[in-house]
Amino acid sequence: MPIVRLLMVGPPGAGKGTQARRLAERLGVPHIASGELLRQAMADHSVVGDQVRDYVERGDLVPDELMIHFISARIDSADAEHFVLDGFPRTVTQAGALDLALQEASRPLDIVVHLTATDEEVVRRLTGRRMCPVCQHPYHMIYNPPADDEKCDDDGSPLVTRTDDQPDTVMHRLEVYHRDTEELIHHYDKQGLVVTVDGMDGMELVSERIDKAIEAGP
Repeated sequence: MPIVRLLMVGPPGAGKGTQARRLAERLGVPHIASGELLRQAMADHSVVGDQVRDYVERGDLVPDELMIHFISARIDSADAEHFVLDGFPRTVTQAGALDLALQEASRPLDIVVHLTATDEEVVRRLTGRRMCPVCQHPYHMIYNPPADDEKCDDDGSPLVTRTDDQPDTVMHRLEVYHRDTEELIHHYDKQGLVVTVDGMDGMELVSERIDKAIEAGP
């Protein structure tokens, strides 16, 4: 499988993060996840981090200037000659800024994987997610439940639901996705970069589909 600069897009809960992380491991390249960068910023309790928290907890998109600042700095780092990027861009404006940053770094995208899932499946996946507040171990009450009710298998802490996985917030995130992010598919399709992969099946099968799509190319 070729080593690529790849962007993974799709609705929240489609499995982008899981598949991007697994793909980055198979390729031996960095997994650049906007969500992780934002969580690091919020954990720092800086002025910028507090601004980010306000947007995330409402389920709104973080403003372009903040996202572009985080992502551009990461992409320009020495270890990011090749990468798997997910969670950014989410708007066409962000995509234009990313295109420019990648051009300036001489690191253009090779392929964009559009991972699909229905709204019903997205709601089922996201509202079932839980996390240990101590060790950060993720669970899902349907697909990957803890052994003992809603307690962490590792340390016994009561599991929590992230603010952005609450039902009302999930529905709002889907509305934002359909309103703003779907335009990205058209943006990258015009560049001849998009391959579409069905994300509705099990993790291993979806990974196989992604690998085949990368081998075939856009």
